[in-house]
Amino acid sequence: MPMTVETLHAHLAEAFPDAEIAIDDLAGDGDHYRARIVSNAFQGLPRVRQHQLVYAALKGKMGGELHALALETSIPAAGG
Repeated sequence: MPMTVETLHAHLAEAFPDAEIAIDDLAGDGDHYRARIVSNAFQGLPRVRQHQLVYAALKGKMGGELHALALETSIPAAGG
């Protein structure tokens, strides 16, 4: 069964409570999403490690309930 946007958002918000999170359903099928996550949790981490943190937040659902997830991770802009 596909993962809903609400469920995906809940997993990400739980793991990154300070984050600005935007999710797009790329195919309209609940299986292919793009998530943009802006969080201080990514400060000083290489992009690969940032993405590993996101996958860990999904608690093993990646590849099962969630087929594809395009990630854009970043830290908040200074002063903003």
